[in-house]
Amino acid sequence: MKHVVAPLRISLAILSLAFGAACGGQSQPTPQKPDLKIAMIAKSSSNPVFAAAHQGADAAAKELLQQRGLRIEVAWLTPPEEDGQVQAQRIAQAVSEGANVVLISCSDASKVTPAIDDAVAKGVPVMTFDSDAPESKRFAFLGIDDVKAGQRLLEELTEQIGDAGNVAILAGNENAPNLQKRVEGVKEAAKSHPKIKIVGTYYHAETPDAAAAEVLRVQKANPKINGWAMIGGWALYGQTLLTAVDPAKVKIVAIDALPAALAYVQKGLAPVLLAQPTYDWGHESVRTIADKVRAKKEVPQIIPMELFRVSSDNLGTWARQLKRWGFTDVPEQYLALP
Repeated sequence: MKHVVAPLRISLAILSLAFGAACGGQSQPTPQKPDLKIAMIAKSSSNPVFAAAHQGADAAAKELLQQRGLRIEVAWLTPPEEDGQVQAQRIAQAVSEGANVVLISCSDASKVTPAIDDAVAKGVPVMTFDSDAPESKRFAFLGIDDVKAGQRLLEELTEQIGDAGNVAILAGNENAPNLQKRVEGVKEAAKSHPKIKIVGTYYHAETPDAAAAEVLRVQKANPKINGWAMIGGWALYGQTLLTAVDPAKVKIVAIDALPAALAYVQKGLAPVLLAQPTYDWGHESVRTIADKVRAKKEVPQIIPMELFRVSSDNLGTWARQLKRWGFTDVPEQYLALP
């Protein structure tokens, strides 16, 4: 009997282990594969405007799950700092890792266009936002008209400085196609104002510290500058210029109006900000991608966005909009303003 019982016990033990493994598998189900994987490649993860776009993209993904039952994964493949070559590598990475679509704001169109076209050739469609690669095979671009934005920037600034004086352009990344167009717009508009002199265009790393340092360097070298046309709001995302620049002598108008910049409006140093709906860069792009790729709908090749004029008259309205978009650093004192 002993020779019969031992094998029987071993068999029961094996069955017990198999049953336990099966039960364990049921308690830890395999995550469902997304219906759509979007690789989102902004210019830099250190720039807060792109953090806002990321929030918008995630919010749209949650809405589409509730509204259409569509499971969307937004894979954040943004480099820490601006680098067109790294962006091109991230596009290739997205394709190799099974992304269904690439969504990108281009730091350098010449460097990313071949990578975009290669992705499209491999069956991965590409959409651009904020900064386009118009010669590529991307299916759509969402963003403002940058030339018109630059023109409007200069017109707003001339009103603040009395249509006369010396104006400097703070320009960020020299290779970014959207910023180049904004500079073009500022200079084009200045031709209609004979008493306005553009003293120079100044490029810098797109961080608050680098941007503010460039402003102070240029202002010290050219103390007669009384106006800054900032085609991005980088220098206003820190507190340096609040105390270092006299609003009685210098006025700033900038594109973008994130929470940190609101203090400059209140102080009068930057009486006008032209805000891009940065949250909607992600939100509307993800919805457009879902329509194009999943629902097979026709979408516009150019999806225009408008600037919102922020001033002391509507500072509270804009602050509350930022709060609704999920910004957690909106100063409380502005939320109660008109």
